[in-house]
Amino acid sequence: MIEVRPFAKLGHANHGWLDARHHFSFANYYDPTRMHWGALRVWNDDAIAPGTGFGTHPHDNMEIITYVREGAITHEDSMGNRGRTSAGDVQVMSAGTGVRHSEYNLEDVTTRIFQIWILPDRTGHAPSWGTRAFPKGDRAGRFVVLASGRPDADDALPINTNARVLGATLKKGETADYALGADRLGYLVVAKGSVEIEGKTVSERDGAAISRTDVLSVLALEDAEVVLVDTVP
Repeated sequence: MIEVRPFAKLGHANHGWLDARHHFSFANYYDPTRMHWGALRVWNDDAIAPGTGFGTHPHDNMEIITYVREGAITHEDSMGNRGRTSAGDVQVMSAGTGVRHSEYNLEDVTTRIFQIWILPDRTGHAPSWGTRAFPKGDRAGRFVVLASGRPDADDALPINTNARVLGATLKKGETADYALGADRLGYLVVAKGSVEIEGKTVSERDGAAISRTDVLSVLALEDAEVVLVDTVP
C-alpha cells in the first residue's frame, strides 16, 4: 500500500535564510495525521542560503541523519567534532544523552538537504557523530544502505534504532527492488526525477508512505535519485 504526499501539500516555512518543507508535524506546522511514520519522526526538505545556518542548539534522544542533495553543510558540536558533508554524502548524529551542535552553509551556493529524525530504540545512548561519502555510482540501479541500526549494516553509518536509511540512483526505465517486509514501514522521497510505485507516480520531492509491502519495487520514469527509510511500525 502506498500513499503519495505531494511536495506542494507539505508543511512550509520560509524564514528567508531557510526555506523548509516538512513531511511531518514540525515547529509551527502541525497536522495530527502526520505526526510520525513508525519510528520516523521528522523529514525536512531544507534550502539553506549561503553564509547562513542553524546556530548552536541542543538535541537529545534522537537519531539525526542529514542527506546533502546540493552544496555542503558544516557541522560543529560539543563533543569536539567538526566536519563538512558535501552533496551525495551523509552525516549522522546520535544525540543520545545530549549534545549541542551547529550546522552552517559556508558555501557560495544554496545548500539543499533532507534532514531525517528517527526515534532511538531506547533512551540514554552515548552521543556520537560521523560522516562519509556514498558515491552515486555505487548505488546505480540498486538500493544501498547509508545508515543502519540493524546487524547487517556493513559500511553504513551506525544509528541506534531498528531502521535503515537507503539511497538509489536509477536511469529512466530501470527498476530497483527492496525487500521491505509486510510488517515494516517505508517512507520514500524522490530527490531528483520521478518514479512509479504500485502504479502511482511519485514526483521530485514528493513523499510516499509505504505499508503492507513485502517487496518495494521502484520504476524510474526519468533519471531519478531516491532516499528511503525502512523502520518499525
